[in-house]
Amino acid sequence: MDSLSGIEYFVQAAETRSFSVAGRNLGVSSSAIGKSVARLEARLGIRLLHRSTRSITLTAEGALFLERCRRILSEVEAAELELSEIHQEPKGKLRVSFPLVGRLVMPVLTSFMHRYPLIELDVDFSDRMVDVIEEGFDAVIRTGKPADSRLMSRSLGNYSLVLVASPNYLSQHGQPLTPADLVNHACLQHKFPSTGKYETWPLRPMGNETTSTLNTVMVCNTSEALIEVARAGLGIACLPDFMVREAISKGELVTVLNDHIEHLGTFRMLWPSSKHLAPKLRVFIDFMAEELFKN
Repeated sequence: MDSLSGIEYFVQAAETRSFSVAGRNLGVSSSAIGKSVARLEARLGIRLLHRSTRSITLTAEGALFLERCRRILSEVEAAELELSEIHQEPKGKLRVSFPLVGRLVMPVLTSFMHRYPLIELDVDFSDRMVDVIEEGFDAVIRTGKPADSRLMSRSLGNYSLVLVASPNYLSQHGQPLTPADLVNHACLQHKFPSTGKYETWPLRPMGNETTSTLNTVMVCNTSEALIEVARAGLGIACLPDFMVREAISKGELVTVLNDHIEHLGTFRMLWPSSKHLAPKLRVFIDFMAEELFKN
């Protein structure tokens, strides 16, 4: 228990950059925090914090140790919570953020709400990179590799970008055989609402061939609209496979240039590493991991 107390004191001092603030947060004196950290450093044989008259900062070793300590305290807190709430049904407000992929997540979210009626979901759909901790989210789902060391992550599943067009469009305009052929086709492009940047089409040229500038006939900031325009026979769109799977199965859309696509994306659940896994959060993470890419 003394070791756990020392770890807790160190984490508070490292996060607040102040012995006095850490002491107030924990209900002890600043000197008690300082002495505890000093004993911890002596036991480890490593300096964890640089001290000055105005502030304290982490050493390189201290930064590594901090991440480990956060996980330890999180596990202890989670274990205590699990024992205290083992017979309680998950409940309470859960604030989560998703990218603009309602077609993928909404069936799973509605199933989750049926399964856990006492959990109140506060859902944010956005393509911007929200600050999970600063904005007070319990968890977010995003693509790409997590870059914030303050967050824990869990892979939910993979997806690919594909090029699609309607059979009617291809019968009228022909099938593109190489990426360079797209200069002669109507291209429907997606623009990210938060940045205004276009979605890059992940095309691999043949040999020395370079991909020509796309012949854009429409730009839209929602993928749902691009699907409808492509289904109407008005061009070729680049979209996530999960968004067009149903239209492809119905024969409304077909994929093109499959051999020239190089893309594999991953959806991940992210949540604060220092945040204990309350029952409502734990069941949400498990449910999304099991159901999101089940089919």
